[in-house]
Amino acid sequence: MVAARPRRPPDPDAPRGAGPGRPKDLAKRDAILEAAKGLFVRLGFDAVSMDQIAAEAGVSKLTVYSHFGDKDALFAAAVESHCAQALPDSLLQAHPHMPIRERLTEIATAFYTMIASPEAIAGHRILCSPRLADSPLPQSFWDAGPRRVQERFAALLDTRVAAGDLDIPDTALAASQFFTLLKGEPHARMVFGCDCAEPRLAAPAHIAASVDMFLRAYAAR
Repeated sequence: MVAARPRRPPDPDAPRGAGPGRPKDLAKRDAILEAAKGLFVRLGFDAVSMDQIAAEAGVSKLTVYSHFGDKDALFAAAVESHCAQALPDSLLQAHPHMPIRERLTEIATAFYTMIASPEAIAGHRILCSPRLADSPLPQSFWDAGPRRVQERFAALLDTRVAAGDLDIPDTALAASQFFTLLKGEPHARMVFGCDCAEPRLAAPAHIAASVDMFLRAYAAR
C-alpha cells in the first residue's frame, strides 16, 4: 500500500477562487494601493511594472493580479482611493444646518488641497501623455475620480435647493462648474510646472473668490 503524500500548506499568495464567503485580504489590498500610488508618482505609468508594485507592497505578483486584474484597473483604483481619502463621502453630505457659504468653502478647500497634491499633479500629467490619451485609462480615471465627486456634490446641491438655500435649475451642470472654477488657472500652472509655489500660497483667496462667484450665480434670492 502506497503511503499518502503529506498535504502541503496552502500558499497565502496563490490566487483563490471567488467562492462565497471568501473575503480578500484588505491589508494586502491597501498595501498594494499605497505602493502603486507611490510608484506611479515617482516613475510614471509606463515605467512601473506589476513586479515592482508587488515588491514594494511585500506581496507576490499573483496577489496583485488577484486583487486588481491588470495595471489599468490598479491605476483606476489608485485614483479612486486618492479621491476617497481626500474627499470622503462624509465630507460631501449636505449638513443642512451649516451656512451654505461655510459648507461650500469646506468642500472647496478639501478639493483644492487634493488637486494641488504632488500625487494628483503627477496623475494628471500621466493621463496627458500621448500614449495614454487614446487608451481607456482617461475614462477609467474620470469614472473613478471626478465623476464620483461631481455626482455626490450634485446630490448635496439638490438637498440645498430643496431647503431654499440655492436656486439651481441644473445641479449636475452647477457641480461641474463649481469644480472647474476651483481648478481654474492655478491648477493648469501647477500641471505645467509654472511657479507652482504661487498657486498654493494664493489658495485661500482663490477658493474664497470661486465660492463667491458660485453663490452670486446660484444663491437663493
